Amino acid sequence: MSKKQNYLQPLMSEFGVEPTGEIIPLLSKEEEAEMMQEEFGDELPILPIRNTVLFPGVVIPITVGRKKSLRLIRDAGETDGLIGVVAQVRPEEENPSASDLSKVGTVARIMKTLTMPDGNVTIFIQGRRRFEIVNIITEKPYFVANVNALGENFDTGENASEAEALQVALKDVAKQIIALSPEIPGDARIAVDNIETLSFLTHFLCSNARFGSQKKQELLEIENGIERATDLLSLMTQEVQLLELKTEIQSKVHSDIDQQQRDYFLRQQMKVLQDELGEEGGEQDVVRLRERAVKKEWPENVRKHFDKELKRIARMNSSSPDFAVSMNYAEFLLDLPWGETTKDNFDLKRGKRILDKEHYGLDKVKQRILEYLAVLKLKRELKGGDEKMRGPILCLYGPPGVGKTSLGKSIAKALNREYVRMSLGGVHDESEVRGHRKTYVGAMAGKVIQNIKKAGTSNPVFVLDEIDKVSSDFRGDPSSALLEVLDPEQNENFVDNYLEIEYDLSKTLFIATSNSLDTIQPALRDRMEIIELSGYTLDEKVEIVKRHLIPRQLEEHGLDKKVVTITKPAIIKVIEQYTRESGVRSLERKIGAIFRYVAKSIALEEEYPSKIKPTDISKILGAEVFEKEGYEENEMAGVVTGLAWTSVGGEILSIESILSRGKGKLTLSGQLGDVMKESAMTALSNLRAHADKLDIDYRIFDQYDLHIHFPAGAVPKDGPSAGITIYTSLASLFTQRKVRSRLAMTGEITLSGKVLPVGGIKEKVLAAKRAGISDVIMCHKNRKDVEEIAEGYLEGLTIHYVKNVQEVIDFALLDEKVDKPLNFVISEENEK
Repeated sequence: MSKKQNYLQPLMSEFGVEPTGEIIPLLSKEEEAEMMQEEFGDELPILPIRNTVLFPGVVIPITVGRKKSLRLIRDAGETDGLIGVVAQVRPEEENPSASDLSKVGTVARIMKTLTMPDGNVTIFIQGRRRFEIVNIITEKPYFVANVNALGENFDTGENASEAEALQVALKDVAKQIIALSPEIPGDARIAVDNIETLSFLTHFLCSNARFGSQKKQELLEIENGIERATDLLSLMTQEVQLLELKTEIQSKVHSDIDQQQRDYFLRQQMKVLQDELGEEGGEQDVVRLRERAVKKEWPENVRKHFDKELKRIARMNSSSPDFAVSMNYAEFLLDLPWGETTKDNFDLKRGKRILDKEHYGLDKVKQRILEYLAVLKLKRELKGGDEKMRGPILCLYGPPGVGKTSLGKSIAKALNREYVRMSLGGVHDESEVRGHRKTYVGAMAGKVIQNIKKAGTSNPVFVLDEIDKVSSDFRGDPSSALLEVLDPEQNENFVDNYLEIEYDLSKTLFIATSNSLDTIQPALRDRMEIIELSGYTLDEKVEIVKRHLIPRQLEEHGLDKKVVTITKPAIIKVIEQYTRESGVRSLERKIGAIFRYVAKSIALEEEYPSKIKPTDISKILGAEVFEKEGYEENEMAGVVTGLAWTSVGGEILSIESILSRGKGKLTLSGQLGDVMKESAMTALSNLRAHADKLDIDYRIFDQYDLHIHFPAGAVPKDGPSAGITIYTSLASLFTQRKVRSRLAMTGEITLSGKVLPVGGIKEKVLAAKRAGISDVIMCHKNRKDVEEIAEGYLEGLTIHYVKNVQEVIDFALLDEKVDKPLNFVISEENEK
């Protein structure tokens, strides 16, 4: 093979073929001259190839798969092995026509044919001379064309020096590309050095250049060889420039890269590109922030703090990790509504209409909001437009489902303010309220400041939902962080850890909601104005269903109010026998279940009641879940009806007492708390001390065991309000006197026989009315609580106010005896 380098050897080895003397990859001058003198006929079989171009003298492998092409290769192998190779104009065309073939191609000799395992054939062909297609003779079984041979025109007679300079320049540029491209093996440099002629050098470099097939075809079609070489030099010079720029960028970036900074590699490349293009990086961000700051109206101390931070950002490298942190902080400062407030609507009548429309009842809360509006309006008129006034800190306390959270939205609407809500349930980290310091990774402001930013004003209605469920453990105490937020004297200078400067929260109207006051920290509870929301009465629930729940559920279920209606008795049945709650959440779900039944019937074209009656409720909702409360008559001594308060409203509670032979043992049952047990012992002790007033033989207490039971034994019970009820039960039992019919009572008893006031009077009175009670006994100090109840709810009830247990007994016990007194029994036994 001579001493010339075989640049095709790696390629041949890849296909499992050793180069032989038949394949001479690099041409000498003599070999090239001999090739140019080679003759071929006017007709040639044409082989279309895709995505590559064959140049004279160059050897390339081609994989053949088309049936036409395989036939051509087979026929050519049986003759002289000469074929015409042309590039397809449209490479994607699987079955090219004559119009898809380039006009200029290269005569090639098949040097080696290999059959691959997948059935395809790979051929090694060497370009010989260029030709031009005159016309296509036939397309079947493969293309055959009339062709004209084209000369190379590398005339070196008069332009010998120019040709020599071109050859040197092409070799230099080629070596530069090899040096700048690590993927090209170093042996390619030797191959370039060993090429002797300008024509083969030009064709060799054209074939191996990185530009596309279209550009290569354009070079092949150039008639003048010197011009072809010149154009090639221009293209390769451009490639050298691109490679040098890429290398320069990579070298600049590489100087700043280490193990910890690999994530910033792309960012550095962008920076270098910006420098090359003359564009600015972080400076544009600083200019943008400064322009926003000029338009911002904020306190002077905040402006100074922002300017200081902006100067710090301007000195930073935009690729520094601290740059993004500082940018986020500066943008957060700009986004906060410093001193920006919405204008309150001082139309009190409008505010009252909105509150009444969206919530039924809740008069105390509505009155407090209207008071706030009235004071704000008067203060504004007095000071000529300066309406600055600290917002009140309200805490709506009551059972679930009575509308505490939704009331916040209505208040915001009535005041024409923005509404934001922060759920405190389960919050255990102080940073949720105060935020993190900027030094921490991923630091952010607390939820209070974040919600102020979200509202876009400094005076929103801010609902702190479920404040009684704030967690307090070893991980933190958020309730202590809330002390500053909810203190009117301190929150005008609230400091968030992330913000680092004071923010005025005094204009914000904070409304907290709570189901219980026991779990709220005393210091926090002291900062809030507690407004109690008691459970809804039956009549209130009926009105809420009519005004709010039915219209909302009709809309959610795609029904028209003309399609179905629910009668008032049906609503009452759902309230009393399918729900047991203070609020209306479960009630709304039941109303929704009724409308789902109707919607399903309409969709299936089934019959359904257009007017829902009580008889239809059982069919739709199933069997009753709860029994309707009612007073049960009894003729036994020792059975008395009491009144109890529960989280879902008031209830009536029967207390039963019984005596049995024994030694004076006291038994209490019904899952009672300690306070209730103490009330029972207090009542018994008072009765024993004053037994003679009721004509009770003192010996009974030592010769009989006493058992007091509170029915519904699975339900926990506690509290002092059953004191007079227990006392009345014992007095009735020991004297065997009947208890007045349809009587209920509530009140705490002392050891001296005094009756003390208790809570939950409204709920208890309403429970008594629902159960059909006609008389209620309570402490005279509870008169003020009864006066707050609407007269309509007291209709049919007679309230009896007492001061001591003697007054209770005088009214509650009748003179009629159920059985003979127990002291007679004891006397008869002693006589025996």
